[in-house]
Amino acid sequence: MAADDRTLKEAWSSIPSQGEVGIGLERFTGQRMERILSTVGAIGSAALGAQALTAAVTRLNQPDAAHLGMMALVFAPLLWMIVACLIGKGVKPAAGTFTVAYAAALAVWPVVVDRTVREPSNQPWIFFLVNIGVVAAMLAFTPRVQLIWALTLPILYGWVRLVQGDFEQSWWISTGFDVTFTIILGSVIISLAWMFRQVAAGVDEARAQAVEGYASAAAASAAEEERVAMSALMHDSVLAALIAAERAGGERERALAVTMAREALTRLANTEASIAQEGSDAPVSRAQIVAELRRTLSEQGVDAVVEERGSAEAEVPGKVARAMVLAARQAIGNALAHAGGRGLHVLAESASPDRLSVTVVDSGPGFDPEVIGEDRLGIRASIIARMAAVAGKSRIDSDADGTTVVLSWEPS
Repeated sequence: MAADDRTLKEAWSSIPSQGEVGIGLERFTGQRMERILSTVGAIGSAALGAQALTAAVTRLNQPDAAHLGMMALVFAPLLWMIVACLIGKGVKPAAGTFTVAYAAALAVWPVVVDRTVREPSNQPWIFFLVNIGVVAAMLAFTPRVQLIWALTLPILYGWVRLVQGDFEQSWWISTGFDVTFTIILGSVIISLAWMFRQVAAGVDEARAQAVEGYASAAAASAAEEERVAMSALMHDSVLAALIAAERAGGERERALAVTMAREALTRLANTEASIAQEGSDAPVSRAQIVAELRRTLSEQGVDAVVEERGSAEAEVPGKVARAMVLAARQAIGNALAHAGGRGLHVLAESASPDRLSVTVVDSGPGFDPEVIGEDRLGIRASIIARMAAVAGKSRIDSDADGTTVVLSWEPS
């Protein structure tokens, strides 16, 4: 049995916790915007890259090693960048590699190009990729570096074109037009990307502030409601029971004090239960209790299950069922708050039709129940006192491997 319990605990501890699943959601809009920018960049790069490749192949008069090496230097990183943008992985390394490779290709262009072709108005195939280099810089670098590349690449292209034309006057007009056009278009690309990213960051920040504000307000409201309820109960039921116990002189008075104390503990343990929930004490089936526990897990957003074992026809009194459900809710809340929901597992077991136990297990860091402060009522009032008020039992075992809370009831 011990080996089976250890195997079960190891299996449940391998399930990712709620906190682990939620990592990265604080930048949801920003991540979606980056995905959109990379996808649009891949589509534009593919279109202009195909145009540049067609021009390079059709104008290849001398298919020597220099020209082929130049094409490989440019189009291999470009293909890598397009694939990385489409699959959404390794975008920054691929885009940065293409930016540097394209700048290197521009730098050696005057050495490789055939200078016998004197057509200043006919742009070479490498011109079609100038703004693709700007797009790659936008995907790979910070805004300041992006602006530098948006100016550097067009100016570098203009310089190598003038070198190719030996700085003749006819080359200045067409080259100046090309450089001006690419600088303007590159600046627009960088500005739009910066604007979209700022909007996405603002949405993420507003969402985080709204969630934080709502959580703070909800916590403050719950704490205030609990304080008021606890104060009323302590003033009325609990103190009245203590006074009756102090003044009890005979057997009848002592029995009455015990009854008052039990009722006070019941009301104290069920502080958060509404009057409608208290209802009658008609028998409640195990299926109803399991349904309530599953609803609790669903409301908490926890991907955990409630396992059932033993007699499916088991029933317990209504007060017992309510106390057990509320105590199990508290144990589940403790597992979420202190263990991050790691390895959370709930077991409802019936050894016989009139007996029921609920076990809440997690694989968190554990704690020492003996060192819990006297003012912390999460375990003492909400679990131990609640089960004691209905003549039930509660057992809490906790160590470095996790925490197990067992709630059980059987007829006396």
